[in-house]
Amino acid sequence: MNTILRISFIALCLLIAPAQAQTNPTAELLRELIRIDTSNPPGNEGAVAEFLRPRFAALGFEVSIIETPAPGKAHFIARLRGDGSKRPLLLAAHADVVGVERALWTEEPFGGDIVNGYVYGRGAIDFKGGLAVFAEAVMELARNEVPLARDVIFLAEADEEGGSYGTGWLARDHWPLIDAEFALNEGGWIIKRRGADAVRYVSISTADKFSITLRVTASGHSIHSSMPRPDNAIFALAQALEKLSRYDTGVQLIPITRQFFQTLALTAEEPEKTWFEDILAGTDAARLAQADRAIGVDPLQRAFMRNTIAPVIIEGGFRSNVIPGTASALVNFRLIPGTDVAAFIEEIRRVVAAPAISVELLAGADESEEAALSRLQQRSMQPPSPEDTELYRALAESAREQYPEALVTSYLFQAGTDAGAWRNRGVPVYGIYPYPIDEDDLSRMHGNDERVSVRSLAEGTEMIYRVLVDVASR
Repeated sequence: MNTILRISFIALCLLIAPAQAQTNPTAELLRELIRIDTSNPPGNEGAVAEFLRPRFAALGFEVSIIETPAPGKAHFIARLRGDGSKRPLLLAAHADVVGVERALWTEEPFGGDIVNGYVYGRGAIDFKGGLAVFAEAVMELARNEVPLARDVIFLAEADEEGGSYGTGWLARDHWPLIDAEFALNEGGWIIKRRGADAVRYVSISTADKFSITLRVTASGHSIHSSMPRPDNAIFALAQALEKLSRYDTGVQLIPITRQFFQTLALTAEEPEKTWFEDILAGTDAARLAQADRAIGVDPLQRAFMRNTIAPVIIEGGFRSNVIPGTASALVNFRLIPGTDVAAFIEEIRRVVAAPAISVELLAGADESEEAALSRLQQRSMQPPSPEDTELYRALAESAREQYPEALVTSYLFQAGTDAGAWRNRGVPVYGIYPYPIDEDDLSRMHGNDERVSVRSLAEGTEMIYRVLVDVASR
């Protein structure tokens, strides 16, 4: 069977299968991956590495498992050799997932069950679904014995969701194993039209927002709870957080987000079309504010046109009969590239300013606040990956072939990824969640009842396989 048609045949079988019986090799691989609980902490990504090892080794891949100093935590690397006439192509996907609030799930979060055509489980979207798509597409190259001009490297990473031994650590100590001409990672989206099955747009991320965390601390008088005083640390913290909840950092468009909104305007109907045009013009404050409110109903679109503010952890108190002397909150900010980090922190200090309130940057382990600030500022100035590479062009072309009704655009990913390990060394990285999703699916990411459709997994595998053949074959 023709190398491209082999996966097309999988998609065809999927379309004609009964709804409850929908499945394909990528969906089956994802189900098995979900059943390996890699909630981080602690991660346990080594179990995924051992699960993948025999599958790749049997197809002729050179397999390496890179153990980290943390027990059970490892990176998996599989290399399919080409003739070396071109530099390698890397596909990277993280094997760890965030934890779950199990009581709030209606499906088993680590069961990998298929319900009404969807695979349910933690990581279904972020990012074991992508890991399964990338892995299946790469293994299909080997099954079809596609002659390669370049090595194709598949990486299943540890510690993307947090921890000390992620791709930064891997790049420092094992760079030759992951060095490549360009890389594919998580990032952009394949978004369906609201209330329809058709894809509206495919976004390929060429840059990421980046994350900083500030600790907002309130100080007060520690005393017996029967004798409350005005200088209550918890009340002071609540007031500071209330100020943050009302503060808007404002719309900021950089070239990538401007191109993205221009693309959406082409696909939009009124009044949405005018809203995008008003955002892009930005000349009339009242029209801009109205458009921002209207567009911002979509949390994804609101997120990538401003620096965002999200309290994530509250700390304070130790007994029910003691008013604590301090209370603090960790607040996560996702910043647009080009942001002056020091100036932004001062901006937040002005917003929450009060005698009892202090704000400090949360640094890494064994890192000073000054060093963390320098590192983050360097991250902010990192340029986007160029759009004139063989990989970007192949992604865009394959997306147009898979979804001819959709527009394709570059994109600023609204969250962070581990792409910095390569972008810091000048390696272009492009991101995509390689399966169509809708607003409901997206709302479940890092939330409850996370899921991805079986059909979307088949389509994504077909699209990525076509990219690999285009970029890597002789």
